[in-house]
Amino acid sequence: MNAAAGLDLQSIPDRIQAEVQRAIQRSIKGVEYIASSGPSLGSTPKDILSVRGTMNLYHYRPLSDEIYRVPILIVMATTNRGYILDLVPGQSFIEFLLKRGYDVYMLDWTAPKPEEKSLRMEDYVLDFIPDCVRRVQQDSGEIDVTVIGYCFGGVLSLLYGSVFAGGPMKNLICFTTPVDFREMKLFQNFSDKRYFDVDKLIDSVGNVPPEMILSSFEMLRPASRAASQIQLWENIWNDEYVKSYRMFDRWATDTLPLAGEYFRAITKDLMWENKLYNDTMSVGGRPVDIAKITVPILHAVAEHDHIVPYDAAKPLIQKIGSTDKEEVMLKGGHVSLVAGANAIKRLWPKLDSWLGERST
Repeated sequence: MNAAAGLDLQSIPDRIQAEVQRAIQRSIKGVEYIASSGPSLGSTPKDILSVRGTMNLYHYRPLSDEIYRVPILIVMATTNRGYILDLVPGQSFIEFLLKRGYDVYMLDWTAPKPEEKSLRMEDYVLDFIPDCVRRVQQDSGEIDVTVIGYCFGGVLSLLYGSVFAGGPMKNLICFTTPVDFREMKLFQNFSDKRYFDVDKLIDSVGNVPPEMILSSFEMLRPASRAASQIQLWENIWNDEYVKSYRMFDRWATDTLPLAGEYFRAITKDLMWENKLYNDTMSVGGRPVDIAKITVPILHAVAEHDHIVPYDAAKPLIQKIGSTDKEEVMLKGGHVSLVAGANAIKRLWPKLDSWLGERST
């Protein structure tokens, strides 16, 4: 058979012309990419209620005439900045919540200073979060508070909810939150006590450098950065693709250092001894048992999460003491579950449906 028989020969000039034009656009857009700074992120109007050390508490200004009674406090992971939930208008989880009538607060983090290397797990669970909850209560005039925790922010929220099981947390929502740290396979390999001397590290450097944390995430998928840069060049003529790439790439590389003593506790208590899963965890001498948490809970997990595999997150709903509890698995990865086009279609409507009836 003639190999050319199936070709539309008349279309070849048009296809060549299209490829030439796309190559020209790549060159032009490549120069624009280098010369520009990318979209402004985290721009939803907000007020700063409190700044104390590494802790920042924001209150977002309402965008709806009618507001649900129960305010929301979002607890971010301590390695990442909160603007992943407030990218740009139309792609902001914060904006979505405000327009749906929720009263939204966020506990966000900044880099701990060298003198804050002694911050411990109990400083986060028994001080920072309760302080923010009290300020939310005072500012909103409500006793009840819904807590939303993302990734390790979910772990901190579980610890807080267990220690303060009597309230004032009314609802708990966790995104991609690990409980069984044995199933964090690659992180287990990185932190294997036979090879990783966490005491020597912390005693030597104080706070854990962000470069070390970023490298550990990138080693989960070693080729992903190179592959994403190739995809960027292939699509650099596409303004929407470039905008999305810049938003997520900026956030992914904007990693925070971790306070030394806090990281030591994470490594020993969670990664090595798996105390949260084994019900042997304590924070500041106060026992932690997530079976004590009885408030309504929603746990959203991602089908293709390479950072928190499903086996690490699965025990949360099994172990929690609530009778009103639900796990929802959605398509997406660790980040696309909560931000971007995938989240807009899947997670955000589900959360609104679940939380609305529990926020009155």
